[in-house]
Amino acid sequence: MAENYPVSVFHFTVEWGGTRIGFTEVSGLTVELQSIDYREGNAKEYQVTKMPGIPQYSNITLKRGIYRGDNEFFQWLNTVQMNNIERRDLTISLLNEEHEPVTVWKVKEAWPCKVEGPSLNSTGNEVAVETIELCHEGLTIEFT
Repeated sequence: MAENYPVSVFHFTVEWGGTRIGFTEVSGLTVELQSIDYREGNAKEYQVTKMPGIPQYSNITLKRGIYRGDNEFFQWLNTVQMNNIERRDLTISLLNEEHEPVTVWKVKEAWPCKVEGPSLNSTGNEVAVETIELCHEGLTIEFT
């Protein structure tokens, strides 16, 4: 009899419209609905009604190791020209043991709003990791 276990978070892919590279971390896959308080003046109950408002999407953060001669994050950031920037759709897939998607997050109209280089430390023994923060206009989740 096969047991069901939760899916591990360490096996995922990101299709981001650039070179096929691996990311070490993805965070910010969050959708939050604003709450709107409403109450009619003649309501018999002395309380407000909570209604769903405009969805808000957290910025998505991608992290990866730095490779010599590779600055695709900065190249994408530098596409900004007079309030215009290259927007990309992203697909983030959480994979099972057979490398098949279990959960897929589809990000709409993403663009880089922040690129951060590594923290440098002369006594450190870590890999140099760069970070890109993406603003976007929508996030949908698909379960397979």
